[in-house]
Amino acid sequence: MTLTIAIDGPAGSGKSSVSKEAARRLSYGYLDTGAAYRALAWHTLARGADTADEAAVIDAACDFPYAISLDPDDYWVRVGDTDVTSAIREPRVSAAVSGVARVGAVRERVNELFRALVRHSGRPGVIVEGRDITTVVAPHAPVRILLTAAPEVRAARRSAELTGEDAAAVASALHRRDAADSQVVDFLTAAPGVSVVDSTDLDFEQTVAAVLLVVARATAPTTQENHDGR
Repeated sequence: MTLTIAIDGPAGSGKSSVSKEAARRLSYGYLDTGAAYRALAWHTLARGADTADEAAVIDAACDFPYAISLDPDDYWVRVGDTDVTSAIREPRVSAAVSGVARVGAVRERVNELFRALVRHSGRPGVIVEGRDITTVVAPHAPVRILLTAAPEVRAARRSAELTGEDAAAVASALHRRDAADSQVVDFLTAAPGVSVVDSTDLDFEQTVAAVLLVVARATAPTTQENHDGR
């Protein structure tokens, strides 16, 4: 059975880069769930539809030939024959993601897709990261983590990632995205049993180490198992 490590967190908390590196070090798969919503937003826009139109989004989701790599060293996202790995990070797509993600029927369909990807990954484990992974997608995962950071730190990190973009505009967009997404899922509060890793005062390496420590503690054999195995 594939071990699921569920990681939630807001934009700019470092969850994507940290999750990918942790997966690499554990020789696990890496599933970026946000890419599915971005790809669906791209797909909806490519059809000339409005992502604020719920019916149009559902219609696009019914004809959504989506594929994603779970290899942290060979990451790609495709819609049909089109590689959209870079396109789904464009500002126009980022601005449209919340309109897609707020549709309940779409979330149910996509969540089933995520679970299927993990089941059929063929890997010993998969790190699944996104917005409601610890509470909805994989609420019973043996390892559940909320990776967070102070809003100003998250905004600075996202601005550094988007070179050429105005820092104030990036921060404003991040706050708008948080506000819109928080109406659908609570990704800022840890649910019972979820470990919190606050990366506000941590660099990248320290954050990866903190996540790996949570994984190690959660998956370590219990004392009774150690006794039984002697």
